[in-house]
Parts: sequence; C-alpha cells; structure tokens
Amino acid sequence: MNTIDISAETTDIIRTDRANVWHHLTPHNNLKTTDPLIIKSGIGMRVTDIKGNEYLDATSGGVWSVNVGYGREKIANAVRDQLMEMCYFANSAGSIPGALFAEKLLTKIPEMGAGKGKVYYSNSGSEANEKAYKMVRQLAHINGDGRKHKVIFRDRDYHGTTIAALSSSGHSQRKEQYGPFTPGFSEFSHCCCYRCPFGKTYGSCDIECAKDLETAILREGPDTVGSVVLEPITAGGGVIPPVPEYFPIIQEICKKYDVLLHIDEVVCGLGRTGKWFGFQHYGVSPDMVTMAKGLASGYAAISCTITTDAVFDQFALEDSGELGYFRDISTFGGCTAGPAAGLANVAIIEEENLLDNVVQMGNHLDQRLLELKDKYTVVGDVRGKGLFAGVELVQDRQSKQPIHESYAMKIVTHCMQQGVLIGRTNRSFQDFNNTLCLSPALIATRRDIDDIVDAIDNALATNSL
Repeated sequence: MNTIDISAETTDIIRTDRANVWHHLTPHNNLKTTDPLIIKSGIGMRVTDIKGNEYLDATSGGVWSVNVGYGREKIANAVRDQLMEMCYFANSAGSIPGALFAEKLLTKIPEMGAGKGKVYYSNSGSEANEKAYKMVRQLAHINGDGRKHKVIFRDRDYHGTTIAALSSSGHSQRKEQYGPFTPGFSEFSHCCCYRCPFGKTYGSCDIECAKDLETAILREGPDTVGSVVLEPITAGGGVIPPVPEYFPIIQEICKKYDVLLHIDEVVCGLGRTGKWFGFQHYGVSPDMVTMAKGLASGYAAISCTITTDAVFDQFALEDSGELGYFRDISTFGGCTAGPAAGLANVAIIEEENLLDNVVQMGNHLDQRLLELKDKYTVVGDVRGKGLFAGVELVQDRQSKQPIHESYAMKIVTHCMQQGVLIGRTNRSFQDFNNTLCLSPALIATRRDIDDIVDAIDNALATNSL
C-alpha cells in the first residue's frame, strides 16, 4: 500500500470531515489524532481512499452490503433512469419497480408459498425488524387480548440499532448505556458448537441449543409468545452457522406453540451463503423474513419485511377491529431507487451465476482458513458458509480462553497496512470480541481469496502472542 502526496484539496476534505461528520462506531478521541478513512472510489472488490491508498475489500463495504462489487453501471443507470421518471411517492400508492421487485423476491422464496406472500418496504434492517415486531403485536390484538405479543431472540444474534431492535439482540456491550429496554423480549441460548452453552459435543448431544427455545417459551408462557426471531447464521455475533438438525427442531417447536418463525436475513440474504437466503440451507419455512444490506448491494437504501399470505390475511379479517390493515408507514419505503437497484442487483447475480461462484470460492476460502488453523495455535475455530467466514482467536486451544480484543484489532490493522480490509466482532461482548469476520463480494476470485488469507497469515506471523 503506497500513499501518494496529499494535496491541499485532500487536506481540506479531511479537515471538513473531522469538523462536521459524526462517524459510526468511532471513538471521539481517535479523530483528534488520526485522520478519518475517507473512501473516494471503488471498482470490483477494490476501493481507494482520498489519499490514494488502494485496498482489497473483504468486508463488502464494511458491513456486508456491497454484494456484487463496486462500480456497477447497470445498477447505477437503473437508479438514475427510475429517479428521473418517478423518484418517490408514499408507499400507500404503488410504483412499477416496487411491484416488479416484490414479485421477483417472492420467486426466490418458494418456502413461503411458491411466489405468494407480501413485501413491505422500508429503508434499513433495523426498521424491517421493527415492522415485524409491530406486526406480531398487532396480531396479538387482532386474534386475542394482546397477550401473545412477546418475541424470543437468540443470544449472540443482532437485529438492529433502534431500542426495540436492541431489545431483541444478544450483544451485551452494544446494549450498554441504552436501557431501559422495551419489554416483551426474552432470550434463549446461542448455537455455537465451539462454545456450547450446555457443555456438550456435537454428535453426542441432543441439540439442546435448539430445544432451549421450548424452555424459553414455557418460561414466558406459550399464550404470551408471538414470534421467535433468528439469524440463519449469526453474523456480528461471531459468524455462527447452526448444525443441520437445528432449524427443523426450531420449526417444530414454533408450530407446537403457534409461534411465528421470523428469519432475519439482513446479512445472509441475496447470495452471501451460496443460496438466495441463508435459511434455505436448513429446510425450514419461515412465516416472516426480513432483509436489507445486500438487497441492492448498497447502491440504494432499501429493506423488506416479507410475510406469508397467511400472516398478511389476518390483518384483513372482518373481526380484526376497526383497522383491517397494518397501521404503519415508512417514509422512504416509497423511494423507487431501492427496488430499481434491487431488480438490477438480482439480474447481475443471475446473469453472472454468482451463487455458483460463492459456493466455489467459499470452499476455497474455507480450505485456506483451515490451513491457518493448522499453522497457528491462536486460531481456535474456523466457521461459516459460502463467502461468509469467521476465524475465532484464542489464547489457548485447550482452555479456549478468548484472545483479548486488542489482539484482534492488531490483526485487522496489520491487514489494512497490507492493503486488505477485514472485519471483526466489534465491542459486542464482554469476552468474545475475538473473531475475525470475512465477507468478500460474491464476485471474488481465487486470487482475491488468496490475497485476503495471505494478509491474515502475514499478520498472525508478525503479531505472535
């Protein structure tokens, strides 16, 4: 990575940014001593900052969003053309791209009824999940006295930044200083085999992590629980895929207690794992699916809350009270840029067979990361699916004592100095901010994967314990 001479214009932009922008997840003191990273341009999987440094991006935009890579004229032109024709109207009315994209999405989720279902537009993953929670609460009143409104969530899963979304997230550090939280949310155990909350070993266990959902429902009272929300693969909590038996057990419990199954696909959706949606690896049929991030590959703000027709139709029942509809609105759910970008995004994934590429390159990524595990004792576990991987770092393999967060930060920084951007669990847990997170774009090549893993290899070799 080479830094070119900084021009006066660049210095002015940095000064202006530091004086006016409140950056996400950035300690305030950092900006007093360190220039903010300002990304100026991107093409494919590579981005260039304002100082001229080029980076291979293994994070898809830092937060798992730019699934088809940077510089896609097809998407940019689709957004431009749509905005010139009709930019926005409240989504109480319809739009052409909104209708077409909803239809397209539903064809990718046959598990919800072979092209059936309904798509509710909003503009972020947090908001999409909020809509789902509101639907559950309104249904509790439509179908009863409001008691069946509670949402069960899973430890280590994350569902967004709003207060209700945080209330349903199992990230203790992210929740610090934001209480009191919204009542009606209750937690059950995570599904990380490497750190089994029941002290068991896969193959000789009874999948207690899934069956703990029933314990949670009985604890709260089955007549009070309306839904369970789960990421198909825990993302920011350490990239944790469940075992194959997990979701069928979850589904069976949900049906037993008349609980809606809500799958949060905000990270995994639109190809990240090698299928259109992460839950499609596990043989389940959700009642609600939420998505954002890769939905339009970051080219426009869009999120969706999708429900089965069975859920949608309950809002129109004659005995549902005076409303007969979901009393909610999302201002920018009416912006046409999102569905226009989404249509072009899906077309690219289809035309370039990117799901197949994810499977092939995901296998190569897994193989290369397992080589690191063989080479370095600090690598305790490698896990993931497709182009979505986590590398958990430990002090000692036998005790599995997690490495301190500062060490993971050193690895990320060293990779950045080599021109490769990787992620990590970031101030989410008291002890387990020790996982390196990789989510390269779906267009990644073998050379890209090798460059990413080689950078981590070099960082681990240089920063020994």
